[in-house]
Amino acid sequence: MKTARNKMKEATSLLMSLMLVAGLSGNAMAAPATPAGQAVSSAATQPATADTPAPATRDATAAPVMQPAPTDTAPVIPTDLSVMGMYHHADVVVKTVMIGLLLASVVTWALLFSKGADVFTGKRRMRREFDALSSVRTLDEAAEQAESFAASSISAQMIRDAQNELELSAGSTDNNGIKERTGFRLERRVSAAGRHMGRGNGILATIGAISPFVGLFGTVWGIMNSFIGIAQTQTTNLAVVAPGIAEALLATAVGLIAAIPAVVIYNIFARTITSYRHQVGDVAAQIILLQGRDLDLAASKSNTPRGQTGQLRVG
Repeated sequence: MKTARNKMKEATSLLMSLMLVAGLSGNAMAAPATPAGQAVSSAATQPATADTPAPATRDATAAPVMQPAPTDTAPVIPTDLSVMGMYHHADVVVKTVMIGLLLASVVTWALLFSKGADVFTGKRRMRREFDALSSVRTLDEAAEQAESFAASSISAQMIRDAQNELELSAGSTDNNGIKERTGFRLERRVSAAGRHMGRGNGILATIGAISPFVGLFGTVWGIMNSFIGIAQTQTTNLAVVAPGIAEALLATAVGLIAAIPAVVIYNIFARTITSYRHQVGDVAAQIILLQGRDLDLAASKSNTPRGQTGQLRVG
């Protein structure tokens, strides 16, 4: 009886020990879960306040947002790229260059219309006068023909010079000296006529020679300003610097517009004035020819003996 009772006590104490161990282990395993659940439920039920910022959500695949450049440093790109628009947006130096070249172009066309009329009218007049003097035989007849010429005619002036030299050399028997002096005076008249007709041609030569270089100066200045703008804006975008470069190249275009007509008109006037001088020289040669004939006829009459008929005897 005593042994069975001891065994029952041992079994009862073992069972209580097992139950105590099982209860402790269950409390240990359930203890961490309770605060987490309470935290989740409290977080879900806690209302959002103004001081507590909401958690930000961001898509990892979204593109980065570019911050706009400050408005005070953003370059201003001209929208009007016409000729007048580029002129208005150009630098002061480039504007001055273009205005000067346009004034030079106006001078070129003014010389064309004003001087061209004188040159071509003078050529036609000299052609008519030379044809009129080609049909006369003496200097006196040439003087009569010169009365129908204009008062400012170079041919009439040269005829008067030849007659004046004959009057001043009256009584001289040196016909060659008279011809030389007359030829010298007429040569001066030809040179003066050429200089008078060539007035203004040097201006055309100057405009045609320097206009491209003046336009190139404006282009270099404008491109220099464009590169300075690139350095200030720290951008290599072509749309930012292209208008400035276009404005600079406009100066070169204006320089060529002024130079090309000036060179063409200068060459036309140079050939026409050279032809005019040759015509004046032909008239001077015709006058010297008439004077020399008169002198030779006068000398031959003075050397003919009195009573000599000048007829040849036959037989």
